[in-house]
Amino acid sequence: MWGYCLILLSSAFFCIQNVLVRVLFSPQPVMGLGLIGGYVSPTLSNSFLLLFLRMLLAVPLMAVFSIGVYPKIWADLRQLTHPSQRRSLLHALGGGGLMFTYLALLYLSIGLVTTGVAMTLFFTFPIFTALFAWRLFGHRPSQFQWGIIALVIMGSALTVPLTSPTLAFSLSSGRFLGILFGVLAGVAYALYTINAQKSFEHIHPVPFTWISFATALLLSGGCLIFGRAPQPDLAWTPLWIGSLLSGLVTFAGHVLYNSGIRLVGATTAAMVGTINPALTVILAWVAIQESLTPLQTTGVGIVTLSVAALSQHKPHPT
Repeated sequence: MWGYCLILLSSAFFCIQNVLVRVLFSPQPVMGLGLIGGYVSPTLSNSFLLLFLRMLLAVPLMAVFSIGVYPKIWADLRQLTHPSQRRSLLHALGGGGLMFTYLALLYLSIGLVTTGVAMTLFFTFPIFTALFAWRLFGHRPSQFQWGIIALVIMGSALTVPLTSPTLAFSLSSGRFLGILFGVLAGVAYALYTINAQKSFEHIHPVPFTWISFATALLLSGGCLIFGRAPQPDLAWTPLWIGSLLSGLVTFAGHVLYNSGIRLVGATTAAMVGTINPALTVILAWVAIQESLTPLQTTGVGIVTLSVAALSQHKPHPT
């Protein structure tokens, strides 16, 4: 029971982080306090900026408090510098690159479409995980899994916000790009999980996660240095406050989730964690009065239940 509570609490922290990003990107009526937010526009460079500020706090927090979760973290990190551990190190660095990619894309998606839609599209990642596992590990999806995948696609389609009876999408449409970035974030996260599954054969999850966070910090910082510089007239005080809160909830979410895995196992943790889309919708409705249509709410429910069933199902290798 305690393990389930930890996973649910970690999901709440992750959802808070998603709503914070939404507020930073666009003004929202926060808890009856009036319109708050809209400090940066949802552009690629600003996504790098928010990601950098978030990781700038999350990385040292994980470095300090991870010792309590896994005391051998620094010994393992030193061991990764040995030539014999080069492959494990490359897997960990690759995980950081994929984490950076999926977070940047997810930030863009949250800034362009409603938070619930962005998270629902992102949580289609088990579809791509199943396909990648089939291709790389020979785990062919069963008929049950294909059925679940079809339900996830249908539910995701229902979450697409329609402004007219016809689907008049264009590359200049912010909503279309938000939907596209949400799906691509799911693809990148699926690759991250596949890489992590392979990496955990040689490296403990705690140092792997810390390396992923540190790599994402360096990559986002590099993109800020060599990319388009942020506007000098940004509202830095609320950005730092938002990033501070984001870093705290990110750190808390990962610590609680990893602790929950120890108690209930990774499969059950993944199943419980699939409530994120629905929980994000509820939190966004309470905190920033962000609502979905009945059709979109139905889509969120279909995706949440379908992904939960897919996470619980064990693939059979061919």
